[in-house]
Amino acid sequence: MNPAPSNRKSGVSIAVIDYNAGNIASVGNALRKLGFEYTITKDPKEILAADKVIFPGQGRAAAAMDDLRASGLDKVIREIKKPFLGICLGLQLLFESSEEDDAQCLGIIEGRVKRFNEPDLKIPQMGWNIISIVQNDPLISGIPDKAYVYFANSYYGAGDNYALATSVYGSTESGAIIRKDNFYGTQFHPEKSGEWGMKILDNFCRL
Repeated sequence: MNPAPSNRKSGVSIAVIDYNAGNIASVGNALRKLGFEYTITKDPKEILAADKVIFPGQGRAAAAMDDLRASGLDKVIREIKKPFLGICLGLQLLFESSEEDDAQCLGIIEGRVKRFNEPDLKIPQMGWNIISIVQNDPLISGIPDKAYVYFANSYYGAGDNYALATSVYGSTESGAIIRKDNFYGTQFHPEKSGEWGMKILDNFCRL
């Protein structure tokens, strides 16, 4: 559990899910810079009681799902009714399954996560790319169309029915920002995406 910053905003409680594939430190640093209090936790009661839940992601799908199942957090995540943000792998695990390790995922969003598969395409995608906004949503309030954000991914989820913004890598268009009900996800890393990534995190914490 981390110490809370002194300039807490809006009385909002934020739970950052602690599991063995999380890019937790970078997310925590970004929240601290924004002035939001947060708790790193795998306690189901804390997660379900939080006003907002962030699910960082970095690692492999099957190992992350094994860890979630071992701790029972796979069931907890499905029960969350408050705004939820999955980042990178945290977004991909919201889908039904993934080509990475042939993993069975959380099944919150329909579809299968696929690997970029084009000749001569550098994999993983590693660096800055633009996002194209396709639906308005409070999460992306103030974000310009064609904003640059930072990606680090070999796999992607299409999320055709739920995309708020898309990105193109090679000839593949995929969901860069996805929303289904209270579940949001970004394929890119907002905590590493400069001004616009920080704006998205701030918007999420204020939903």
